[in-house]
Amino acid sequence: MAFLVLALSILFILVAIVVLDLHPFLALVLAAVLVGLCSPRPLMDMELDRAEHELGRELSSEERAHVLSGRQLPEPVLALELTAEGFGNTAGSIGIVIVLAAIIGQCLIGSGAADRIVGALLALFGERRAGLPLMGSGYLLSIPVFFDTVFFLLVPLARSLRQRTGGHYVLYVMAMSAGAVITHSLVPPTPGPLVMAETLGLDLGVAILGGLALSLVPAAVVLIVTHRVDAKLEVPDRGAPLPAREVGALPSLFVSLLPVVLPVVLISGHSIVGALGRADWTPWTAFFGNKNFALLVSSFIAAVVFKRQRGLTLHELSQSLEPAITSAGVIILITSAGGAFGGMLSRIGIDASLREWSVGGGGAKYLLIAFAIASVMKIAQGSGTVSMITTAGVMTAILPESLPFHLIYVYAAIGFGSLVVSWMNDSGFWVVCKMSGFTELETLRTWTFALVVIALVGILQVLVLSAVWPLV
Repeated sequence: MAFLVLALSILFILVAIVVLDLHPFLALVLAAVLVGLCSPRPLMDMELDRAEHELGRELSSEERAHVLSGRQLPEPVLALELTAEGFGNTAGSIGIVIVLAAIIGQCLIGSGAADRIVGALLALFGERRAGLPLMGSGYLLSIPVFFDTVFFLLVPLARSLRQRTGGHYVLYVMAMSAGAVITHSLVPPTPGPLVMAETLGLDLGVAILGGLALSLVPAAVVLIVTHRVDAKLEVPDRGAPLPAREVGALPSLFVSLLPVVLPVVLISGHSIVGALGRADWTPWTAFFGNKNFALLVSSFIAAVVFKRQRGLTLHELSQSLEPAITSAGVIILITSAGGAFGGMLSRIGIDASLREWSVGGGGAKYLLIAFAIASVMKIAQGSGTVSMITTAGVMTAILPESLPFHLIYVYAAIGFGSLVVSWMNDSGFWVVCKMSGFTELETLRTWTFALVVIALVGILQVLVLSAVWPLV
């Protein structure tokens, strides 16, 4: 019965998004309610079982009354209430972070700080080796900035470089898009990785450091591959580059990098201090390394730089940030709905059934399951974010209490799986296709091929490292 409910709910999500063209928020919320309605036992009984499992003993009469309080409702109503509860828990956990990350991204673009970072990397490595700085630019900027925004920022630079170097446009586009999509899928506070870490119970600092570390090898491999593809594929110039900004109008490199690097340092610092066992530092690092505090400080710095660079009044600054906050609201709705879906899967006891099924086969089995589910979800419905948050919810129901390796490897397996095969149902495919001037076939041969390389190299790396360096 558990497998049937799981399969039915995933099939419902795919049909709702792909066939019925339903918004992912609605599809995920309805899927969560559907899971509740298909519960093999009454939801209230499942809530009592869940409470007893958490306590490790039978509930007293007073404790049973407390669990039942306010929940003695008809099953359809209770399914709706539990879905809303799961939605609220996820939104409360990640909502502020997503909004602040969106504000940082908007300020980096508007102040010219993003241009400064790109220009500094180009100056360091030179235009003749522009593939590496373009990948590095996408890699850094996609940590706080959404992928499509990073691509909009960098594609005019790629066109300009093609005119100045006489070619290699395929290399430039593939390098910058590959760098951006890797951190978009592996490094918080980007929404997908952020929700993955929260759902799996993975420390956010560990997720940031682990995501950065595990993305290096796939990034290096795909950069080599992009050079080979560039040598075989020539794309004609189908558009004029946008005018470049004057260097003198840009903020300093230190100020430009600060909003990107500071939250990474603060959040990861708390995790490092915890790993070192420095209990005397923990109260301070817990405060400064709190994800909401770290992103709040960084967004304040980014906003101050934006205001000064553009000479804005406070009212004009507020108006300039509205688009970022609006777009963040949509992301919060989708990610929170995904959290509600995953939470409902756990509530109805699918976790116990799937854990029994998953016994045996070694720890690598869980990594391959995570990669496979995320891949199928991505190919079927197109959104990497939806793939990540849905798969994380499913894996939470599957994973045993102890693994032979660190949870970061499950996290990375999902992230790499969410990259597999970007095609016509993926908005990222069309962003790359239309903004770069590629044809659909050229986009499949470049962007889609690069993502397949990243995903396969990534999961192979995860399987090897989990075996030889389990971190437990």
